[in-house]
Amino acid sequence: MTSDKADKILSFRNIINYSLSFLLAGIFLYVAFHDVSFSEVLEITAEADLFWMIVFIILFYAAHILRALRWKYILNSVKSDTKFAHLFNSLMIGYGVNCITPKLGEVTRAVLFGKWEGLSRSSMFGTVILERIIDIIALAVSVLIAIIISTENIRGSFPWLMTTLYITSALIVLFILFLYLILKYEKKFSEWIVKLLNRFSHSLADKVAYIFSMLTQGFFSLKGRKNYYITLLLSALIIIVYAATSYIGLLMLNMQNIQPVTFTMGWVLMSISSIGVIIPTPGSTGSYHTLAKSTLVLLYGFGETISAAYAFLTHIISYILFILTALVIYFVLGKKSIALNNVPKTSTEDL
Repeated sequence: MTSDKADKILSFRNIINYSLSFLLAGIFLYVAFHDVSFSEVLEITAEADLFWMIVFIILFYAAHILRALRWKYILNSVKSDTKFAHLFNSLMIGYGVNCITPKLGEVTRAVLFGKWEGLSRSSMFGTVILERIIDIIALAVSVLIAIIISTENIRGSFPWLMTTLYITSALIVLFILFLYLILKYEKKFSEWIVKLLNRFSHSLADKVAYIFSMLTQGFFSLKGRKNYYITLLLSALIIIVYAATSYIGLLMLNMQNIQPVTFTMGWVLMSISSIGVIIPTPGSTGSYHTLAKSTLVLLYGFGETISAAYAFLTHIISYILFILTALVIYFVLGKKSIALNNVPKTSTEDL
């Protein structure tokens, strides 16, 4: 296959992926807002409490500072003197890009940080994948905790949630087995998989070999008992801060005047709405709105409009902060220092 033909096929696939992503976002937004007056939603958000909004913004940045710090400890055995500014800046630029084009932000983040710190691009991709896996495990644990601590009937309101939890748990077990095989039989296991795939497709085998290389480098980056413990602790703190952010969102719209709100409510709301982050829509647009609103309406009995206002306000603040922060970093650092000329054309497919 010629290079031009490969580029055209890749471009077509990217167009299809992005089109499906925006289509999904549109469908979810319709589901979330079709039965409410958007003008009423805007009226409610316009009366948001400024103090709690500032607290919400502080927690937003605190969560991502913790994420950058966790990434530092994951990379500690690879390079112990990584600059925190590089970690945080590449993380926030990546999230800003994700608000426009899902998945490309992770590539941007890995490439930028690798360039700034002089580290292998593939190893950075590997650590990003490792972080994703840690986040999925943390999400599954937070959902399980939500089911245990909630006095409301979560399983009755969201019957699909238990199925999702079972599937996620099975995938986690398979992943642990997969990780064990990679780490213990690194070369033999990857060679066996690639040889098997070579019988069907050489290009697929090459791609899998590259992915194995990224995964291996990413998994081996997290070494040392201290780094394991700190990564675990920081992952727990990130989830707690996210739950606190969800709780503050309720206070931001004075929803405590309708009925008592608690941190437990914030935890449950965070756990269920975070599932929307897994769905590949730009910046979780639509998927987050639908799940956050449904949780407030079905589980806690809030009205459709105030629930839609909560989903809209908490998402739009985060969305704007991601993009503004990414733009500020971009212009402060200068375009040259974060040029992405070396991003491989197949990167987005690998992740």
